[in-house]
Amino acid sequence: MDTSYRELKCKDVVNVTDGRNLGRTCDVVFDFPEGRVFGIAVPGKRGLHFFRKNDLFIALRSIVKIGADVVLVDLKGVHPPSGRGKDPCSPGGRRDLSEYE
Repeated sequence: MDTSYRELKCKDVVNVTDGRNLGRTCDVVFDFPEGRVFGIAVPGKRGLHFFRKNDLFIALRSIVKIGADVVLVDLKGVHPPSGRGKDPCSPGGRRDLSEYE
């Protein structure tokens, strides 16, 4: 199955290990001029002035399936790249008031 970057950037990337949505593809990493694809990147935490920092690189060997609407990846022990604190839905995940200041 051929997939263009235009199609790939519209698909959510989901980790099959924990079911978390990691975001959408923001970059494809490949070797030039050979054209070998090494993997994809999803956005990480945003810093001052919304510059992207710490994008999460996902190696090609970690991609399980590229479907019609989603890219399934198998990443063990990886937390979603977000600037948020603890997940409020997890046990003991109540947010501290200092996170809002």
